[in-house]
Amino acid sequence: MGGIHLNDVDILNLYWSRNEQAIAETQESYGKYCFSIAFRILRDREDSDECVNDTWLRAWNAIPPNRPARLSLFLGTITRNLSFDKWKRKKAMKRGNGEMEVALEELMECVPMGGWSVNAVEEAVEAAELQRLLNAFLHTLPEKECNVFLRRYWYVEEYQEIAKRFGMNLNTVKTSLFRTRKKLREYLEQEGVVI
Repeated sequence: MGGIHLNDVDILNLYWSRNEQAIAETQESYGKYCFSIAFRILRDREDSDECVNDTWLRAWNAIPPNRPARLSLFLGTITRNLSFDKWKRKKAMKRGNGEMEVALEELMECVPMGGWSVNAVEEAVEAAELQRLLNAFLHTLPEKECNVFLRRYWYVEEYQEIAKRFGMNLNTVKTSLFRTRKKLREYLEQEGVVI
């Protein structure tokens, strides 16, 4: 389209009219965003590219009948789920710094695990009722606290990255995340979720 970015409504209209230009426009607008989500989970360029390409195919197959209200969130969720699936298949991050493993272990403090291993924690997070409760919990947090939590557990950013992003001290980030996990545990227990 000659360097002019289409807005989400125009991109969605391309999907609805089954115009294959929709995929090229999605790549142009959201390629870097989706790649960054995949790469934080997989720490492998080739695997991340594959997940992003699979995201475009999933989007093509899902729109229509779906018409997402926020295309970025819709695409990001697809990429994240595909990346988790690939990560699980590889049975941990053999390359990279293991940040995914650490982040999932942290969440085990406040997300019900039963007899599951750390590799299955995202399955618990994605369970429909728990997901609804997590979303409701996030809406109770002050904006900055919510953003720090999401940066750690949605985007799997390292503590140092989060501190730099928000101009915070490293220990302040760790303390904030610790307190938020404690609040989440208490919130889930109040809602009747057995930890």
